[in-house]
Amino acid sequence: MKKEDLRIIFLGTPEFAVTSLDRIVKEGYNVVGVVTMPDKPAGRGHHNLHSPVKTYALEHGLNLMQPVRLKDEQFVESLRALNANLFVVIAFRMLPEVVWSMPELGTFNLHASLLPDYRGAAPINWAVINGETETGVTTFFLKHEIDTGDIIRQESVEILPTDNVGDVHDKLMYLGADLTLDTLAHIVEGDLAPVAQECLMKPVAGPKPAPKIFKDTCHVDWNRPAEAVHNLIRGLSPYPAAWSEIADNSLATGKQLKIFASEIVPHAGNLMPGKVTADDGRFFVDCADGRIELLEVQIQGKRRMSASEFLRGVKFDDAKLV
Repeated sequence: MKKEDLRIIFLGTPEFAVTSLDRIVKEGYNVVGVVTMPDKPAGRGHHNLHSPVKTYALEHGLNLMQPVRLKDEQFVESLRALNANLFVVIAFRMLPEVVWSMPELGTFNLHASLLPDYRGAAPINWAVINGETETGVTTFFLKHEIDTGDIIRQESVEILPTDNVGDVHDKLMYLGADLTLDTLAHIVEGDLAPVAQECLMKPVAGPKPAPKIFKDTCHVDWNRPAEAVHNLIRGLSPYPAAWSEIADNSLATGKQLKIFASEIVPHAGNLMPGKVTADDGRFFVDCADGRIELLEVQIQGKRRMSASEFLRGVKFDDAKLV
C-alpha cells in the first residue's frame, strides 16, 4: 500500500491529541475528516470554548465534525460518506461499535500507558501516584471492551523522581506522536503483527487500573506513608491538584489548601499525621512514617504561590491538615 492510499479520520479532543494530528498532517497523510467534542460554554460570559483539536482543524482547513451523539444516524452516514479506510483515536470518548468497526483497516487508539497496565481514564496520573519509574505509550486496535484490543506498538519512557503528572504528560505527548507515525508506517508497509494483551499479562496480578480521578481521589490522607503522600501530590500536579483542609487555625480554618509540589524530608521524633510545622519560611507536615515539606500551595480564594510566600500571610496556631 502507498501512503496516499490511506484515508484517515482522526478522532480526538485535547492538546495531547493535537501533537499527533499535526505530525500526521505534516507527514503528508490524507486526513479526510476530524471528529472532536462539541464546544463547551466557559467563563463568566459562557462563551463557547473550542477544543484544541477543533482549533487545529479550523486553522488547517480540515473537514470537521462535532457530533453530540456518536450513534446518531446522520453522523454515522457522514462518516461512511468520507470513505475512510482507517480511524485514529487519541484522547477521545468511548466509541460505539458502529463507528470503530467501520473502516476496513480498523481503528487504532493511542493510549498513554504500557498496556495492559493502566487501562482507564487516567493512566498518566495513576502511574505517578503509584510511584512507577517507567511508563509509556501503546497503539492498539479497538474492540468492544475498553482498552483491551490487540497491541500494535509500544514505547517506554522513564518517570524521574522529580516528575509530576504534567511532566510525564508532555513526555508521552511527543513520544505518542512518534509512535502514531510509526504505527501508520507499519500499516502502509503491511507488516503488522498485533499481540493479544493476554499474552502480556503478569501470571498472578492482573493489570493495574487507571480509573477516573474524582475530588475524593485528590484528598490527602496524612495517615499514609510520606512517600505515598508525596507521589499523590506529584500525580495530581498541576491538575487537578491534591488538597487538604486546614483545621485548628483561627485565620484559615476550614479552608481548602491545594498542594502542587512537595519533598520528603528526614525527621526524627514523634509524628502526628497532619500536624503542621512552620519553620523559617518552610512548611512541614507529618505523615504516618515521616515528614514532607510543602513547596507550592494555593489556599481557597487565592492564587498559587510558594510555601514561604503563603506562610507570610497566615499565622498558624496548633494547625493540622485534615
